[in-house]
Amino acid sequence: MSKQPILQIENLRVSFRIHDEYYAAVDGVSLTVNENEVVAIVGESGCGKSALALSIMGLHPLERTKLEGTIAFKGKNLLPLSVPQLNQIRGKDIGMIFQDPLTALNPLMSVGRQIEESMDYHTKLSSSAKRQRTLELLKRVGIPNPEKTYDRYPHELSGGMRQRIVIAIAIACEPSLIIADEPTTALDVTIQAQIMGLLKELQQQMKTGIILITHDLGVVAEMADRVAVMYAGEIVELADVNTLFSRPLHPYTRSLLHSIPSVQTRKEKLHVIQGIVPSLQKLPRTGCRFKSRISWIDESEHEKNPILREVAPGHWVRCTCYKNFYFPQDNIGDMNYGIS
Repeated sequence: MSKQPILQIENLRVSFRIHDEYYAAVDGVSLTVNENEVVAIVGESGCGKSALALSIMGLHPLERTKLEGTIAFKGKNLLPLSVPQLNQIRGKDIGMIFQDPLTALNPLMSVGRQIEESMDYHTKLSSSAKRQRTLELLKRVGIPNPEKTYDRYPHELSGGMRQRIVIAIAIACEPSLIIADEPTTALDVTIQAQIMGLLKELQQQMKTGIILITHDLGVVAEMADRVAVMYAGEIVELADVNTLFSRPLHPYTRSLLHSIPSVQTRKEKLHVIQGIVPSLQKLPRTGCRFKSRISWIDESEHEKNPILREVAPGHWVRCTCYKNFYFPQDNIGDMNYGIS
């Protein structure tokens, strides 16, 4: 039985005003998320991951942002909706886990009341029922002594506990879609593993779709069903997680994976991707946007107007340069990156 799509993004362009000009940070992105599926979006800082996430939630400042395309949630386009209309969906049908829980939480309100806020807006539960539901949520996300924690303030909790509070807020109304934006960035490795395990467990229990935004490929390998690799505002490769790790094609994807330390391959030095992601104002709008960082690949190998093509069932790649890409220091061809 095939899964039903809950989110369909078509040709989304998100442009920010800098002085008197608009520059696209997300440029023509199309992506589908199905129910009970984890879709990871990976890439360096500045590639457009968070801009994409905030567009789905309608959280960009309207006075300096231009949105074009379609973001259809359960068949309804979110882009034309007013703020009151979006508020009927945010928190109830779509939840978001922000990357910095300390800034996401209100320092002047107890964490228990913050979890109850979305229930205030989206349910007709009594005060006692909301409190009971909140205590259940605190227990569900692994908070010890929920009754005591209910009355605590964010600064009284550890980073891991604050992140669990943010997750409890996101799932309070059992949404169909959760957007997790770098949910473990500020946490140590042990707590990261606990948080990701919690998210996976909740996803399986609630059958919700998850968009997982991260730069951590280890987390992607553990969590994702499908992976979209973003670079300079575009998706450059899209595939199921096993395909992406066993047969990456786009030079950017291969460069990211080749930069990871491996116990299987001995290297004196880790691979370093040349250059940086261009700024919005200097971003090339034609041709392969990654070509300046793989200068040893001849200009003729790149398309003038690269598009995302399906090269195998469910495996999409942008630009034909992947066909002749190699690493100059060792001429590595296809590699297996170790997902069993």
